[in-house]
Amino acid sequence: MKVKNLLRKGFSPADAVDGGDTPSHHSYYSSSSYSTPSSTVSSASSLQSNLSLQTLPSVPSLQTALSPDSALHLSVAHALTSSLATPPHLRHGHNSTVSSLAVHNHLLYAASGNQISVYDVSTPGSLNLLDSFCGNDPSSGSVKSIAFCKGNVISSHQSGKIKIWRFEKQSNKHKLVTTLPTVNDKLRHLIFPASYVQVRRHKKRMWIEHNDAVSGLAVNEELMCSVSWDRSLKIWRPSDFKCQQSIPAHEDAVNAVVVSKDGVVYTGCADGRIRVWARPGTGNKYVLIATLEKHRSAVNALALSADGGTLFSGACDRSILVWEREDSAGFMAVTGALRGHGKAILCLINHGDMLMSGSADKTVRIWARGGDGSFCCLAVLDGHRSPVKSVAAVSGSGGAISVYSGGLDGEIRAWEVTVSDSVKNSCAAFLLNQT
Repeated sequence: MKVKNLLRKGFSPADAVDGGDTPSHHSYYSSSSYSTPSSTVSSASSLQSNLSLQTLPSVPSLQTALSPDSALHLSVAHALTSSLATPPHLRHGHNSTVSSLAVHNHLLYAASGNQISVYDVSTPGSLNLLDSFCGNDPSSGSVKSIAFCKGNVISSHQSGKIKIWRFEKQSNKHKLVTTLPTVNDKLRHLIFPASYVQVRRHKKRMWIEHNDAVSGLAVNEELMCSVSWDRSLKIWRPSDFKCQQSIPAHEDAVNAVVVSKDGVVYTGCADGRIRVWARPGTGNKYVLIATLEKHRSAVNALALSADGGTLFSGACDRSILVWEREDSAGFMAVTGALRGHGKAILCLINHGDMLMSGSADKTVRIWARGGDGSFCCLAVLDGHRSPVKSVAAVSGSGGAISVYSGGLDGEIRAWEVTVSDSVKNSCAAFLLNQT
């Protein structure tokens, strides 16, 4: 029975090695209990082969199988250019998993345990360590997510903390700017009883604070969003990082969040639901406008197309669902599924006109979209010896894309992928001819 419950809540190998030494982690396993299920954790390795639930036969596939002749014309050049294991001095006990990867200004940020390592990737195929930070405060717990906002680096943590860092070019070091909620924000709410909410029996906290692991961050020009295993969504103002709103978003742990340029927020939950949040009219507060229910298991990852009109969701059911905006009360409608991964989808990113997915099957898949909305899988990057927990990408010259993938064993792999315009056009033409 324990195995069944963990799968429903999105248990994956990531959780078996991702900071299970804090009380907040224990609450992820059970919404109503804060005790440690030691027998379940100890059997995590046996769960690895069963962590993907049944796929979604009721949702039509959006991809077209390529014939051998067509596949020759649609081949994409890709090669492993570098492989890097987490340095021994950065490993913290058993927790050496790469929990998050993000690229900003030709710098690759890699979170492993409670440490963030920064690599200079300005030269394609190279991973040159530039800085390591965040590891001096083990009480924060492991890093769950990394984002960027107005020149700052933002990290979310197992302890419920969100930290703001700034890179100093002169020293090539990152310095801590503040921790959210800020001191000023806390002082504004300190004396008001309404500022406190019940989080456990005999324990209250300010509503501006997360009381469990902050699992995801999302940023646009006007706001920053954070989601947590405490089931909440919080909205922060980037100018001074004031918490503007806290929403009880789901009935279970929230695993993922994305925000579009026009401010629509999507949250993915361990109960398989995706919820859509927006500000109606001229209102300042976010409200629920839609609940998307198609996945049969925990939603682990979300990604948005560049224009915000398409949402991608990945779950333990091994499927990537594609949702399109529509002018109805439902706001979003599922148009189909992308299948091919053999186990749970753990991460998704949209890069230009391509989608990249990392899975517990130890592979990264690169998908291209045709003009009619169909997809084809351009490449499968394999070689990881453990599930792929995080993916990042940056465009180079001549159509080359540097793709970085992080595994649960702490290995980071750098790939050079070349997708020419002729390949994209050929793929689009092939998909169009199949309709």
